[in-house]
Amino acid sequence: MSQANYEAAIAQFLRTREITRCPTVCVVPTQATVADADRAAYRDYIAAKEAARLEKQRLLRQRVMRWPAPCF
Repeated sequence: MSQANYEAAIAQFLRTREITRCPTVCVVPTQATVADADRAAYRDYIAAKEAARLEKQRLLRQRVMRWPAPCF
């Protein structure tokens, strides 16, 4: 397989699966250069996920604290 055919096959694979970027590139050291905008977008994504997790945890704690104590 020639280099041109290989690159065409990879491009077709990415297009058919609607892959736009790989988040692991922003995390794992590589030889490639990652754009600052991609790094910032990944940091924002992780921050949003963490904020959502903390909010879910906070709401769960509120629900647990509102439950009446068991009567024995």
